[in-house]
Amino acid sequence: MIVHDMQDASVVDAQAVAERLEVVPATGLSDAEAARRLEENGPNELRGKDAIPTWRKILAQFQDPLIYLLLVAVVISLVSWAIEGADGVPVDAVVIALVVILNAVLGYTQESRAEDAVAALGSMTAATSTVFRGGELKTVPSAELVVGDVLVLNEGDAVGADARLLSASALRIQEASLTGESEAVTKNAATLAEPAPLAERRDMVYKGTAVVQGVGRAVVTGVGMSTEVGAIAEMLDATEEEPTPLQVEVAYISKMLGIVVVVIALIVMITIVVVDGVTEPADFVVVLLLGVSLAVAAVPEGMPAILSVVLAIGVQRLARRNAVVKQLNSVEALGSASVICTDKTGTLTRNEMMIERVVTSSGSADVSGVGYRPEGQVTVGGEPLAGAQRSETQLLLAAGALANDAQLTERDGEWSIQGDPTEAAFLVAARKLEGTGEELARFERQAEIPFTSERKMMSTVHRERGDGSRLIFSKGAPDVLLAHCTAYQVGETTVPLTEEARAERLAQVEALSGEAFRTLGVAYRPADDLPADGPGEVDASIERDLVYVGVVGIIDPPRAEAATAIAEAHRAGVRVIMITGDHPTTATRIAADLGIIEPGGRAVTGAELDTLDDSALDETTREVSVYARVSPKHKLLLVDTLQSQGQIVAMTGDGVNDAPALKSADIGVAMGVTGTEVTKEAARMILGDDNFATIVMAVRQGRVIFDDIKKFLRYLLSSNMGEVLTVFLGVVFAGVLGLNEASNETIVLPLLATQILWINLVTDSGPALAMGVDPEIDDVMQRPPRRLDDRAIDPRMWRGIVTIGLVMAIVSLFSIDVFLPGGLVEGDDSLEVARTAGFTTLVLAQLFNALNARSETTTVFHGLFRNPWLWGAIVLAVVLQVAVVEIPVLQVAFGTGSLDLVHWVVCTALASVVLWYDEVRKIVIRGFARR
Repeated sequence: MIVHDMQDASVVDAQAVAERLEVVPATGLSDAEAARRLEENGPNELRGKDAIPTWRKILAQFQDPLIYLLLVAVVISLVSWAIEGADGVPVDAVVIALVVILNAVLGYTQESRAEDAVAALGSMTAATSTVFRGGELKTVPSAELVVGDVLVLNEGDAVGADARLLSASALRIQEASLTGESEAVTKNAATLAEPAPLAERRDMVYKGTAVVQGVGRAVVTGVGMSTEVGAIAEMLDATEEEPTPLQVEVAYISKMLGIVVVVIALIVMITIVVVDGVTEPADFVVVLLLGVSLAVAAVPEGMPAILSVVLAIGVQRLARRNAVVKQLNSVEALGSASVICTDKTGTLTRNEMMIERVVTSSGSADVSGVGYRPEGQVTVGGEPLAGAQRSETQLLLAAGALANDAQLTERDGEWSIQGDPTEAAFLVAARKLEGTGEELARFERQAEIPFTSERKMMSTVHRERGDGSRLIFSKGAPDVLLAHCTAYQVGETTVPLTEEARAERLAQVEALSGEAFRTLGVAYRPADDLPADGPGEVDASIERDLVYVGVVGIIDPPRAEAATAIAEAHRAGVRVIMITGDHPTTATRIAADLGIIEPGGRAVTGAELDTLDDSALDETTREVSVYARVSPKHKLLLVDTLQSQGQIVAMTGDGVNDAPALKSADIGVAMGVTGTEVTKEAARMILGDDNFATIVMAVRQGRVIFDDIKKFLRYLLSSNMGEVLTVFLGVVFAGVLGLNEASNETIVLPLLATQILWINLVTDSGPALAMGVDPEIDDVMQRPPRRLDDRAIDPRMWRGIVTIGLVMAIVSLFSIDVFLPGGLVEGDDSLEVARTAGFTTLVLAQLFNALNARSETTTVFHGLFRNPWLWGAIVLAVVLQVAVVEIPVLQVAFGTGSLDLVHWVVCTALASVVLWYDEVRKIVIRGFARR
């Protein structure tokens, strides 16, 4: 096995590196040797996380405090059943156990679906690389590259492994995903004199980067986890993943419910023993059973399953809108975000460079259109170009399109580019000016002097197909290009370039730069001095006596929908922070256009961040919303600082180096189109369209989901409170209600344990589940995000839960009293019928409460019929209640008796009191809110 330390390959001569790796650069490895090394060292892939066994995934579904509580209830039910003599089937224990199992199945199924969705997103065409093997050029899957392979790099290729350059010609590599630098880096094979930072290793290329220009050959020095990308992937294991706000909240609610359940059960049991003077063992068993019944009544058994279903539906809803959420609990976290830290390129902008301004001697023209689709116009003040300005503009766009190595192609109605996006902008703009396409067709290229970072310009030699004359077309940095010019174009003629004219054109460039445009100048000259039989080899010496035509302003335009989405985020109290590797001027221009900052707002650079102490950094992050020229380490710093201020941070990223910041953020959001696999692995959510508007949509959906969770919690807990208070007050005031006179038993219960279980598992679950998919009732984007210390069940909601529960208990017990002999109101029915009436009143009251619970403040009559699922659940619950009251076999199982029409009318009327009480309570709340 060959093991080589290639960390210092950048300071070792290329030929020496090849010898150390036992490869001849001219022929490459043999197929047999490549296969042997692949077998020995494994594929060129990043090591994924160890697959979690299915049994552990299933077991994880039971690791929840509320599930623990339900399992305790199962045990107590089994113990009570055993004490009673183990007759029949322990119905309570079986039903609760089934609920727990159902919840586990739902959670496991949905998380598996989310994993499949993420896998599908990454299952695009497998990357390939071109290599020399056995002296022949071959295309192989990048996963099969081995140390010692000789890579052949061409424009548009993805670099498949870390490699030392053997040769390079005008080679430029886009390393943004690795270094955070937005500009492509010029590479050459010259050995470095001393070790350098990653971003400055000009003789190395790295896995996960892309060739935007030129050609080269390189010998592979690192594959898989031995690459720079692999080193960052290792770092992720050291970054702790924060629990989502919902996970924290559910843990808190479960803990509180556990305490409340135990306290309520003990209080009731002690009260019964004291009030009724329980002394017999059989009566103690009854009291214990009652305690279990109250525990069951207080615990919303359906809550874990309903929560899983609601989150699962939320995941599917988001997936249909290009947001893939990897874990159920992360869905709600999106709605809690108080800060969204976002990239600029591709997320807020289209990641499509466009020429928007053309400045020539005769004036400035605007170029319309969006993206790479060559549709639009070149106009002045909205009017078509004419005269000298049209002639100058056509020459400029044609020259820029000819001195060009990019390609613009159309396939199935979609336009795409290959090569440098800045160069492609000329190809698109040229097609927007009528007649320019024909101009381009007149010329054929004969030679090129490629762009280099030192020269900052490029030139091409072209021959006109008609008369055979030759022209040199050049483009580059305007100040550099002007230094090579001796004249400038005015209409169809040329004018000597004086110092005054030169200064005037530099001022035009400065004005465009001040508007955050990237500028490129264009020039040309006749090449009559070149050999008639072809230019042959040419060099920079021919770039002289050029005629300056003008300058273009290029920009990556904002997405049309981004400004609307940012305004929506601000309305919702969500702060948007732009973090980019671009120039501060460009960043502030785009940020101002989108409404992130006011025009003239400030941007802070990464270099400035490095100089700040903790206090200054805290103050800066509270005030500044645009950060430019930042590296991935600055992103992590900003996330940590914002989180220390109590913010819930969503962070977007696409590059490998973004992964630690994404994992540290409360909600890491990876780009699905441009994002690397390492980034997607670290994120909680993946955007299928790399669009900021999708993030804001997800925030809205997250808030709607959290509202739905609060709705069913409000409904379940107030309904359960009604059951607990009905039993508790019924036992305490049994004498007042006439219950003691109606039976010879020591303890007379207003509700039986089986009736309580029926309410919890049959009546409650349907409406609660329907509320989990309730449409937006209140405008969720009109309120600020909830703070970290905000509870899902706040004091006002707890007061509502208790008071609604108390009203339910009162009307339920009053219905028993109405039909029972004795008590406050004289009745003439049996205990069985009176108890059935109380049971039915409580069920109907909870169904009225389902309508109340849809909003804490909005009237029940707003959007009353917008949720057909809820109405279906209510109708089904009523049908089931009629069945349990009227069908003989169910009467025996649940201790009910038949009710006549009068009973049903009275029960319904009393149950509706819950609705009217809550309407009055909401009116009071709205009144206080308006003050």
